[in-house]
Amino acid sequence: MKYTEITVSQVYESERVINDEMVVDFARITRDDNPIHLDDEAARKSIFGRRIAHGMLVMGIVSSVLGREFPGPGTVYMRQDAKFLKPVYIDERIKVKITVLEKIEEKNRLRLSTEVLKEDGLPAVTGEALVLFRSD
Repeated sequence: MKYTEITVSQVYESERVINDEMVVDFARITRDDNPIHLDDEAARKSIFGRRIAHGMLVMGIVSSVLGREFPGPGTVYMRQDAKFLKPVYIDERIKVKITVLEKIEEKNRLRLSTEVLKEDGLPAVTGEALVLFRSD
């Protein structure tokens, strides 16, 4: 995709399932071994009632969508604001929804709404990103 093909209000959606392997790998890489992510018994006793994915793992999925799918290769994160509203559970299907809010033509930047929606359609994470996008 070329920068000139991107339009304000354009929406892109992509679905993923956050599975146990992803959570375990993320915990190993980051050393975030909080029991609510890894221990069924501890998580059952938590306010969540079962294991949840790391918030930053979920945001990593947003990064993956931005860098690989939309707007795609050539995207460089400059800023991301995120509000974590609901947990994402292990084996839950999420939808990443990206909406173009603004094109900053003179700098090839995009201001984007970033949302992660749960299986029931409720928002898990809402936010806004600023990215630099240079297509080949």
